[in-house]
Amino acid sequence: MSTQIPDSAPAAVDQDVNDSPGSGGRGFWRGWLQLIEAPKGTPWHRHPRVALALIVASTAITLFVGFLGPSIMTLTLGPRESLMPSWYLPGLLKPNPWIIALLGWMLVILGAAGTWIALRALAVGWRPGIKKLYAGGVVLNLLTILVPPLTSADVLMYAAYGRLAKLGFDPYVTSPAEVFRMQWDEVLRWTETPWQDTVNVYGPLLYWMQWAANMLGGDNMHDIVFFLQLFCCLFFIAACTVVIWMARGDHALQARAIIWTLASPVMIWAVVAGAHNEAVSIFFCVLAFLFVRKNPLLAGLLVGIGCTGKATVGLYGVAIAWAYRREIKKFLAFMIGAAIPNVIVYLILYPAALELASKNASYVAGSSWVHPVRRLLEPFLAGDLVANIVSVLAWGSAILIGWMLSRVLPWRSLPGAAPGVGPEKDPLVIAVRTTVVIAAAWVITSAYSLAWYDLIYFLPLALLGPTKLDMIALFRVAVLNLAYVLGRVTSMSAVMAQTNQRIREVFSTSVSIAVIVAVILWWHEHGLKIGSHTKAAHAGDETDEPAVASS
Repeated sequence: MSTQIPDSAPAAVDQDVNDSPGSGGRGFWRGWLQLIEAPKGTPWHRHPRVALALIVASTAITLFVGFLGPSIMTLTLGPRESLMPSWYLPGLLKPNPWIIALLGWMLVILGAAGTWIALRALAVGWRPGIKKLYAGGVVLNLLTILVPPLTSADVLMYAAYGRLAKLGFDPYVTSPAEVFRMQWDEVLRWTETPWQDTVNVYGPLLYWMQWAANMLGGDNMHDIVFFLQLFCCLFFIAACTVVIWMARGDHALQARAIIWTLASPVMIWAVVAGAHNEAVSIFFCVLAFLFVRKNPLLAGLLVGIGCTGKATVGLYGVAIAWAYRREIKKFLAFMIGAAIPNVIVYLILYPAALELASKNASYVAGSSWVHPVRRLLEPFLAGDLVANIVSVLAWGSAILIGWMLSRVLPWRSLPGAAPGVGPEKDPLVIAVRTTVVIAAAWVITSAYSLAWYDLIYFLPLALLGPTKLDMIALFRVAVLNLAYVLGRVTSMSAVMAQTNQRIREVFSTSVSIAVIVAVILWWHEHGLKIGSHTKAAHAGDETDEPAVASS
């Protein structure tokens, strides 16, 4: 039996319980309690109380691990000279590495389970108050940045590049190591391997953010990092808020958007806990969605600004351009808008930045599905030839998986469309759906892909409603998070190093392959169901029953 996802829900259910006049304090608390209410007899795996308990527990463990202070997972930020976050117990405890690692793996599993159970609860009728759920998501994110960044030392490199600019060096030419090997520096000394000899690979938008954090944080790594955490967190909240607002008028879709993005521990852990800058560029691109219907020039400008941070968000631009393919004037306006900031930034101000920003295109992650292929070929073929083969495999599979996703992903109307305009003719729906298709295909098949990269398609995916891609994406990100709980290059015991390698290069790689197989099987099953593997999906087609709705 299949389910048809409704285009809208009654407006009345979009109000929080305590919105009525005179509800007072009782209404306030009633609104919060309503978040965990469910019909009597609801099984635990669909109960919002269980879901929210797991989500909160995941965040609580994150805070606990961070508050313990520097460890195998928590960054060392140097001396604190103010009461500014992040807060921790420096030097008072020396947490056992195995306990920290186990807590990290536990919080990832609990968070993923909480997100999944929450989606299942929504599928069977849970209707939480939107304002309360949104506020809870914001609080989870803000709490996360009260402790030091975890699992990745990337944020230290952000601080280092901004420090170089403050000192008068060009971080696109000079690496942090070139400076601190010649002279003492109270910020650069806290950077970690393996990227100390690497010049800035981020676009100027992120470079300016790095410089701003250094101006605000002074000469103290701890304070500089907090401002970077704050920037990354606020942009993540802002990007999620745009997506949530786009679902306005549809209570179920809006609640899904919050659970899937803002209040999802797998995304908070991947992006906010590590202070990754992914959300900065993506924010401008999702903001562009708001102008796709009426102002293609402004939509182009916003996507162009996003691309000045990370070139990969240009996938949003490809999707929006595809939505305008039959409206030449809008297409040209969008392309002109997108070109303006990129020409100014990459061709005039920072001509070296574009090449450096795309440098990781040649990397292969140990958790990638092509990693075993590279290991198999390296003893027999030259390095350049192996790199070319891996690149062709990755891009070829991205095209294939993207085409398959375009056959199976549903069309769903979004609020604000002109009367009589169906989803297949609505440029916003086309842009959102196409972004999911090409961004998910690229991330799933990329030779170098990390958990925080998935944010690029997680945000628009929230607007498609429940699909089988939910389970595939959630499982993939959870496993990648597990693989990089011990993501720092730091001293660890031989047994722990071997365990970490097995999780990353065996378990995570196997899951990466399984994810591709799952998409192929979904496409095959869908093709058998409708009698064609090549027929394009259309609005009104009977969709596959979402995995969250199954028993």
